[in-house]
Amino acid sequence: MRALAVSELNVQIKSILESTFMDICVQGEISSVKIHTSGHIYLTLKDEDSSVRCVMFKGNARTLKIKLEVGQSVLIMGSLSVYVSKGEYQILCKSITFAGLGELSRAYEALKNKLSAKGYFESTHKKPLPRFPKRIALLTSATGAAKEDMLKVARKRWENIHITLFNTLVQGEGAKDSIVENLKRADSFFGTSESFDVIVLGRGGGSMEDMWAFNEECVADAIYSARTPIISAVGHEVDVFISDFVADVRAPTPSAAMEILLPDKNEYLRTIDEMMNALIFALKTHITHKEKMLQQMLEYFYHYNFQVQYNAKKEQIYNLRMMIKQHTLRILEDKALQCENLRALLTHSLHSQIRTAQSKYERLYEALNALNPRKLCEHSYAQVSKDNMLITLADLNKGDEFYLTDLQCSIKALCVENEIKSEVDSVFVRGFKE
Repeated sequence: MRALAVSELNVQIKSILESTFMDICVQGEISSVKIHTSGHIYLTLKDEDSSVRCVMFKGNARTLKIKLEVGQSVLIMGSLSVYVSKGEYQILCKSITFAGLGELSRAYEALKNKLSAKGYFESTHKKPLPRFPKRIALLTSATGAAKEDMLKVARKRWENIHITLFNTLVQGEGAKDSIVENLKRADSFFGTSESFDVIVLGRGGGSMEDMWAFNEECVADAIYSARTPIISAVGHEVDVFISDFVADVRAPTPSAAMEILLPDKNEYLRTIDEMMNALIFALKTHITHKEKMLQQMLEYFYHYNFQVQYNAKKEQIYNLRMMIKQHTLRILEDKALQCENLRALLTHSLHSQIRTAQSKYERLYEALNALNPRKLCEHSYAQVSKDNMLITLADLNKGDEFYLTDLQCSIKALCVENEIKSEVDSVFVRGFKE
């Protein structure tokens, strides 16, 4: 028989094992676990009698759904691999799940279907959360990180609240009884002055076994029977428990429960600031509008005020009086000018007429003076009158008495004969001096 080198032996063993155990399923308890910076996970799986090394490379580790911890009972799917240099073998893990998960899943689905048939999940049974809660009952472990996370978020978001902690077992034996007892205890204050506005049932993430208390039927009954609104904030966002379905509101994480329940004071402060700014703007706009209206009314009353109207009318009367005066003065000036022109025209015309009349008068005077009996008398002429009326010699008849008068005397005469001649009247008279 030919002796084999150690490496040859290990290579043959590697070939046999890897070709024989290409797809295996191993159940055991994790005795050690290490997550390398490269992303690979190294762990040791054991039972009562032996152990085996396992590795899950980074590519498969990205799809791992659970957090591996020492003491967990897990089910590993993978294949065998031999490390030739050391002659050691290990399991190349493709997937790791909790052992017994199939039984728990079946129990979970059975209870879920049962409670759904009883109407535990109906939306009509869900109670609304108060918008501004003041008293909160917090059911969680007093030593857990979930409590600190929820209190931190609560203090950050809203300060006007009172939180009462009910120290509750959230995993292990007795957890379901503790949860039911504290739910009933917190809900017993309903309708009193010390009642709670809401109950928060919270716990951080963990394995299915650790979280199983929240999948118990007694816990679902206690949540369904409670009169106080309940928020179920159990595990991580991907974890869904029976308590989440029965509760009035399901929060993906304990911290998210406080974010859902409590208003954000900063958001409300911003809203108040925006409302204040809008109110100030609207108030300023309104005041500006009213100021304009008031100014218009003041101008209106100023224009239609009695004193102002009186002064305006008085000014109008004064202006009209000045206009009339000026117009009258202009008219008077025009008329005075016209009168002056007429006066000059009349004066000129009058003088012209006077001169004409004077000339006519002089001519008439001369003519009249030439015919004046007195003048004739001065030239040996006498007037003939009868019965105090001047007559001509031709008017005398024979035997008529008449008078011959000159400037110095009057003679009464008697017509003895009247002979009418063609050119010269001839009267023979006999007279006597009176």
